[in-house]
Amino acid sequence: MKTRALPALALICAAGLAATACSDPTAGDSGSDGSDAKRTAVNPTARLDGVKLTMWTAQNTVNAPKQVIDAFEKATGAKVDTQAIPDLYEQNVPTKLASGDRPDLMFWQPSISTLPFIQPKQNLLTLDGEPWEARLGDTERSLGVIDGKRYAAIVTSPAMLGVYYNKDVFKQAGLSEKDFPTSYDELLALGRKVVDKTDAAGFYEAGGDKWPLQWQMQVQLTDLDRQWWADLNAGKKKWTDPVVVGAIKKYKEKLLDAGLAQKNYRTGTFTGQADALWKGDAGMVLNVTSFQSQLQAKYSTAELDKKIGWFPVANSSATGLYSPDQTNGVVAFKTGDDKRQNAARQFLAFWLGPDYPDYIKTMKIPSVQPSVPTPDGLPEASKAQMAALPKAIGVFQAKAIVAPDTHLYLADMIFGKKSPQQVAQAIQDQFAQVAKAQGAPGF
Repeated sequence: MKTRALPALALICAAGLAATACSDPTAGDSGSDGSDAKRTAVNPTARLDGVKLTMWTAQNTVNAPKQVIDAFEKATGAKVDTQAIPDLYEQNVPTKLASGDRPDLMFWQPSISTLPFIQPKQNLLTLDGEPWEARLGDTERSLGVIDGKRYAAIVTSPAMLGVYYNKDVFKQAGLSEKDFPTSYDELLALGRKVVDKTDAAGFYEAGGDKWPLQWQMQVQLTDLDRQWWADLNAGKKKWTDPVVVGAIKKYKEKLLDAGLAQKNYRTGTFTGQADALWKGDAGMVLNVTSFQSQLQAKYSTAELDKKIGWFPVANSSATGLYSPDQTNGVVAFKTGDDKRQNAARQFLAFWLGPDYPDYIKTMKIPSVQPSVPTPDGLPEASKAQMAALPKAIGVFQAKAIVAPDTHLYLADMIFGKKSPQQVAQAIQDQFAQVAKAQGAPGF
């Protein structure tokens, strides 16, 4: 799934639509409805006859919870009604919440840059100490938490950012696994070899759809330490830092201007990436797991394993990046109805408890619980991503309190409307504006 920043929050606040103060996205008394009180253990299959829950999803993920909902209804007698929120999901959900509408449950990206936009302390049940929390893997356990409080159940692993490559193109270029890069500079060198030794482009870039443009920049920011991000979030560092400008400049000069991308990189599309990689018109694609999902929708596991490989890369190591999306997390709302709130907790306990093996088998996805084996039959690329996840580095959506629309400004750059320095300044301006609207200290 692609990840968007939510500058619309500032407009919501300015228009006075928010039901609570936009100056503090976590304002409110979290214990006002007893949500933080000591709770008895949840029985995942206790009868809930007559209870009806509502769950919001994005339009393209309305079927994602179908298996667990069907199983939960059969086991408990409850009813769970899914409601698809029109796109853009991440912008329309805060608007609906501000109008006073709210579900019992909802898919939402469990990152520190996106979770605050639904005002978790004000609106959500805390989920600390739920039985499934301790079962999560280390990376998954780090998600869904704001200021030390858990507000999201993690039901799927975050997307992995890495390099998909065409095995036939690599073979034609004389490349093998021993040539996999251990730095971004080595990745660019691989692209040069593909261009020099085959008829394929080194990389396929999707300037037409814009959002995938962010990844080449993201990979180069992986050497920034925790303190740098903490300083950024406190207003002490800026996106105009030379290391960020340098990453943007290197992408432009060493990849795009150097001819390592396909000729139509300004108008390339997400679906075009998959077609070009499959046909061998491009040697590599840097993207997240949703790229693989579109391949899996077209080709069998055996076909994928024969033609497509995957490897991780960061700025100075062979390390992957994880990228949270809205299908990773499920949040439960404070509704003032104890019966429904307890049923929502029970639904999550059922999903991540007795139903979880059946859920991941039906969805054909990796497990977020080390004690629950991942289903058989996943492509080799999926297995490679699973192996890389425990040591993966978070993309900036998982580190920055605001995720700016970097892809929009990079698109301006590839069309000659902004320089790398101007891209960085635009990113900083948006970051500061939204952070100020959130009431973040330092802004």
